[in-house]
This record gives sequence, C-alpha cells and structure tokens, in this order.
Amino acid sequence: MSAERPRLTEDVPGCGGAFKLVPEDFEVEELPAYLPSGEGEHLYLWVEKRGRDTREMVRALAVALGVDEGDVGVAGMKDRQAITRQFLSVPARAEARLPELRLEGVSVLWSRRHGNKLRTGHLRGNRFRLRLRGVKDVGAARESFTRLGARGMPNYFGEQRFGREGDNADLGRLLVLGQRLPRRPDRFQRKLYLSAFQSRLFNRALVDRLRAGTFDTPLLGDVLRREDSGGLFVCEAPEVDGPRVAAFEVSPAGPLFGPKMSAAAHAVAEVEAKLLAEEGVTLDDFRRGGDETQGGRRPYRVRLGSPSLEVEGEDLVLTFELPKGSYATEVLHELLKDG
Repeated sequence: MSAERPRLTEDVPGCGGAFKLVPEDFEVEELPAYLPSGEGEHLYLWVEKRGRDTREMVRALAVALGVDEGDVGVAGMKDRQAITRQFLSVPARAEARLPELRLEGVSVLWSRRHGNKLRTGHLRGNRFRLRLRGVKDVGAARESFTRLGARGMPNYFGEQRFGREGDNADLGRLLVLGQRLPRRPDRFQRKLYLSAFQSRLFNRALVDRLRAGTFDTPLLGDVLRREDSGGLFVCEAPEVDGPRVAAFEVSPAGPLFGPKMSAAAHAVAEVEAKLLAEEGVTLDDFRRGGDETQGGRRPYRVRLGSPSLEVEGEDLVLTFELPKGSYATEVLHELLKDG
C-alpha cells in the first residue's frame, strides 16, 4: 500500500500495534459549526452511539420517533466500530416521544430546538481520541506524530470512501460518462459513487505532490486556500506565498473536478488536465453529476488541532482535532505504515 500511497513520514519505521479491537479504541466527537438556539421547528439531538453506523442509526431513529427518514438531518457520517458523539435533527413534533426512546447502542444525551434542519457539512470538524494497543516502537510513533503536527497531515480521502469492494470510484466514473451501471443506484449511492470518483482523482494528485516533495510547497499556478476564511486564489509568486504556506496561513489545494472548480494555471493546470485525460473524462463530463459534482478545491494538507500523545503501559493514546472531511485513519497510516 505504501508504494501506491506515499506517506509524509515514509522514512520513519512503523510503530507497530493493534487498533479498533473494541469500539472504545476509536472515539470521535463532532465540533459543531453552531449550537441550537432553543427555538424553532426542528429538534437537535446530541447523541452517543456505539457499534452502529450513522445511516443505520438514522433509519432506526426515524422509525422510533415516527418521522420520515428524510426528515432526519445529520452533519457527518460516523464509523460503526467506534464511540461517537454527534448532532442529529428531527422535526420538533417528535419531542413528545423522546422520553420513551430506546435504541440499542444509542443514547440521547440532550436535546434542544433550532430553526433549521441539520445539513451535511454543518460542522467545524471532529475531535478524536484513538488508542493503539501493544505499540512496539514509541519513539517512531512520536517522531511521526510530531512531524504531522509540524507540517500537516496529507489530506487523503480514506479507504472507506471507496467502499468495501473498492469499486465506488469506478461506478462514479461510469455515471460521469453517462453510462449505465450494473444496478440502478438510489440517491445516496449515486452521491457516494460520484464523490468517490472525484476523491480518487484528488488522491492521485496528492500522491504526485508527495512524491515530488511539494505537497506543502506553493507552485506557480497552484490554487491556494486561506486557512482562516477558506478563500481561494492562484499563486503567481511562489517566493511570496512560500513563507505564508510555511506559517500555515495558506495551503496548496488539489482538484475536486467539476464545472465550478477554481481553475489552476500554468504547469499545474496542465498536470490536472493530464489526470482527467488518463481517466478518459473531460471537465465537462462532470456536468452529468448535477449538484453532486459541482467541483471545488481540497487542501493537500490539514493541521492537527491540539495534538497530544500519551503512553499508557504498552498502549499509545492519541488525541487531536481535524477539519470536517479529513480522516483520522490517515494519521494511523502515518504511524503504522500500513503493515
């Protein structure tokens, strides 16, 4: 795997250890973009779940509260094999049923009304607490974790993005090309497949930057993303923008192809065009995806917020924060080296 997906800490040995032996080894808590106001036609539920994925929980919650599944709002999808705390929203009329709510592996910690339904992406990020058991080389783990804290984590889309069979991106490519799939996808699957294809192209672009040693270096024609506002601009003077990248004020941002994606320039634009050509698609093909493939930019690296590494016997406990859409498992890949 390492040859396919290079790591920032490639020269540091893997630390060894086991992960996710029990759900408690992976704890994640959403960092909301806002808190419910206390008034409105929607009810926000702060829930803790164990051993259930978010989509399964939404279905069960809808049945238990007597609402349509489509009326349940979530900001982000969370793993099954984990302890997770996150917001959901339901129509306020379900409030009367809350005292009798009993769902295996799900607890409602508190609830409060708000004016709008919770939508995908309505979160600032996630806070993680991960336990690695039986670590063999604490020094290697500390070196890799320290380097990620200093330079940022390569912002790969994780394997879970591509499905258990690993074919989500291939199916998304067929949709982009207007070809028929072996089985008609529902709305959720269609979105998943299209997003997976965009994600594969982004990962390929990031692989190239890591191999070239430029994932945190601005190139002439790069699209740079401001860390504070998310605003984008094209790099026309790498010598000027270089210190800003080093200070984590801005970061190079890779392609999420679509008609509304901010265009790169110069050699960077040529490299991105080559990526599309190698997949046999054009930028215009992404219009077939409609709202699901409008396109955008994703930073090649993300900063670890409040990183901490503690040794507990033979175990390591890692805590850190990541912005929404970034994968904590990529931190583990850097430490374990996929072995």
